[in-house]
Amino acid sequence: MAAKCSLTASCRAAPSAVRLTPGALAAYGNQVTRTPHIDALASAGVVFESAYCNSPLCAPSRYALMSGKLPSKTGGHDNAAALSSEAVTYAHYFRHAGYRTILSGKMHFCGADQLHGFEERLTTDIYPADFGWTPDWQRPDVRPSWYHNMTSVTDAGHCVRSNQLDFDDEVVFAARQKLFDLARDPDQRPFCMTVSLTHPHDPYAISSPYWELYSDEEIDMPRVPAAPQDDDPHSRRLRAVSGLDQTPVTPQQVRQARRAYYGAISYVDEQFGVLLRALEHSGQLDNTIIIVTSDHGDMLGERGLWYKMSFFEPSARVPLIIHAPQRFAAHRVAASVSHVDLLPTLLDLAHGGETPSASADFPLELDGRSLLPHLQQRGGHDEVAAEYLGEGALGPIVMLRQGDYKFIHAATDPDQLYHLPSDPDELRNLAQDAGSVEVLQGFRAQVANRWNLPQLHEQVVASQVRRRFIGAANMLGAYHAWDYQPPHDASRRYIRNHLDLDALEARARFPVPQRSDA
Repeated sequence: MAAKCSLTASCRAAPSAVRLTPGALAAYGNQVTRTPHIDALASAGVVFESAYCNSPLCAPSRYALMSGKLPSKTGGHDNAAALSSEAVTYAHYFRHAGYRTILSGKMHFCGADQLHGFEERLTTDIYPADFGWTPDWQRPDVRPSWYHNMTSVTDAGHCVRSNQLDFDDEVVFAARQKLFDLARDPDQRPFCMTVSLTHPHDPYAISSPYWELYSDEEIDMPRVPAAPQDDDPHSRRLRAVSGLDQTPVTPQQVRQARRAYYGAISYVDEQFGVLLRALEHSGQLDNTIIIVTSDHGDMLGERGLWYKMSFFEPSARVPLIIHAPQRFAAHRVAASVSHVDLLPTLLDLAHGGETPSASADFPLELDGRSLLPHLQQRGGHDEVAAEYLGEGALGPIVMLRQGDYKFIHAATDPDQLYHLPSDPDELRNLAQDAGSVEVLQGFRAQVANRWNLPQLHEQVVASQVRRRFIGAANMLGAYHAWDYQPPHDASRRYIRNHLDLDALEARARFPVPQRSDA
């Protein structure tokens, strides 16, 4: 997924998403970015310091967040893979529990099902819903024409408008309006609203005043600005697939791109403020659990890499803030958790901490575990499993994060093992270290037990072949798009002659005027 940002608000429970690397937020130690609204949510909420996406790519990450399952379990391998209509999502569970489920913004759904349990969808998506972006592992040397290139960095800077600003302005306008509609609607079911922005995202361009919030001099540069000498094969492939080898960037271009990214973060923060004020002014803030997260991070020039697709920290880690001060005391969680843990957490919250057991009438097949013990400060798990099945890979790449260690494995590449407390920049691969043999063997055994990688490789390639064939066939003759078209009934909006004026005005005004009988 390209860069994205999103906030989800919901009465009693809700999720949210952002392509925002946590290292760019003050809540995670950044000293440059200005994010007063996110800072306030973090200071009064529960901040997960070691949260990860389950695939460092937009669509697969969002599918994992929604389903509580790894991409290999849902078939959501890459940015042109469809999430099955049989996949049970948090939107389905919330509807089953009596909630209204609403989506405003990006979710990167591919295929004909563009709702996946949401009762209402307020906007279209910014990215295509077809199979046009399908990778081809059988032709690893062919660079996809549709893929990222380095113009996002070389052209970085100030803009007046952009495609992404147009989209996110619409997303926030629709979500704000819906929050007030919910407050004055006679239907007072609790709601789960997901608001998903595409910022901060490449191309790295942002408008005033967000660009002017920062100066070139204060922008921090990458901690590891160039590829290490013992660079791993996957990173080398990512440089090739993104065109970095053909288009080297200058330090000033790096600085400009990071400045625009920081400006986009401040734009996102301001949009969060709009939604938080709407919740407050509509009387819903105190009864709303707010979750802020991101589909993945961004390398932002670290190790000479950009965008995502990597299991290194800037790409794979995500912010995760759960704000519900009336229910959970503010604190920070050091244990490693991931997006698949959100769905079981939301189930616990929706059902008052007593999620129904799996039964013939209640499917409950999840890869994640509830974060409720962490929220209530009574322990909790410390483990992440993740997969990368997209472009730039030659086969499945998997990652395990437990305790102090991160392990990255692919049949096509040498293993990587990092001890993050002593090596936060992941520069010392311990896979060949004699003192790490026992740890390495333990991780290898877990990988073998958890995944059948040869079988998964065959499944992914077969899916790629089918989707490329279907995509090419669907472009011939009459084209029927899967892209979501939001329904709008103008006859029910504002003032219309067939609607009672007094009832219409009373229903639209908030709060409703209190009239005396005199």
